[in-house]
Amino acid sequence: MQKYNCIIVEDEPLAAEVLHRYIHEVPFLSLEAECSNAMEAMDVLNKKQVDLIFLDIHLPKLKGLDLIRTLTNPPKIIITTAYRDYAVQGFELNAVDYLVKPIGFSRFLTAVNKLFISTQIHQIPMPLKIGNERLHLFFNAGNKKVKVFLEDILYIESVKEYIRITTKTKSILTKFQLTKVEEMLKDNGFLRVHRSFIVSREKIEAFSATELEINNKQIPIGRSYKELVLAILEKK
Repeated sequence: MQKYNCIIVEDEPLAAEVLHRYIHEVPFLSLEAECSNAMEAMDVLNKKQVDLIFLDIHLPKLKGLDLIRTLTNPPKIIITTAYRDYAVQGFELNAVDYLVKPIGFSRFLTAVNKLFISTQIHQIPMPLKIGNERLHLFFNAGNKKVKVFLEDILYIESVKEYIRITTKTKSILTKFQLTKVEEMLKDNGFLRVHRSFIVSREKIEAFSATELEINNKQIPIGRSYKELVLAILEKK
C-alpha cells in the first residue's frame, strides 16, 4: 500500500496530540513532523517530501491559508480549525477537506479516505514505449494532448500550479505538480536541483556550486538540494 508522508501544523498542543494519535491509526499515513507555526512547516517542506499537511488556519506569524499561498507546489491540504468561516477560501485553495474542531475519528477518516481514493484513481502515468518508439509522455496543453519525448526535454520549471516543459524546439505549459513529474521521471536520467526545477542530467553543459547551465539557460541549485546534486554531478 502506498504511504503518504504528512505533517501537522498546529499551535494548540492538545489538538496536535489528537491528530498525532489519529494519523498513527491509519496504515497509509506516515507522520514526518509536527510544527507549531508556518515557518517551521516551510523549513520541513524544504527538506522533506511531504504529501499531505494537516493545517490549522489561525497560526502565529503567518496564517495557515497564507502559508498555502506562498507555496509553489503545495502538497495536499486538510484544514483543521475551530472556525467555520474559512471553508470557501480553503476549497478555493484546493483543500482536500475542511475539518472543524473538535474532530472525531470517523470524520478524520472520511477526510483522509478522500485523499487515498483520489490518488488511487489518478495514478501517476509512467513514460510509454511502444515497439521501437522512444520513451514519451502526453501532457494536456490547451484542448489537446501533446506528446513529449523524454530525450528531448532540457528542463522542467514550476510556474505556480503549472509546469513549463522546455525542449530545444518547443515549450509546453501544462497544469501539473512538479513533484508528480519528478516521480514519473526519476528513473530516466532526470534530477531535481531546486524546488522549482528538474533537469535532464545529460543536457547539463556546465555547473558551479550555485547554478548549472543548459542550452544557455542559467538554472539555480537550491540550498536544500545542493549536497546531493553536486555529489551526483561531480561523480558523473
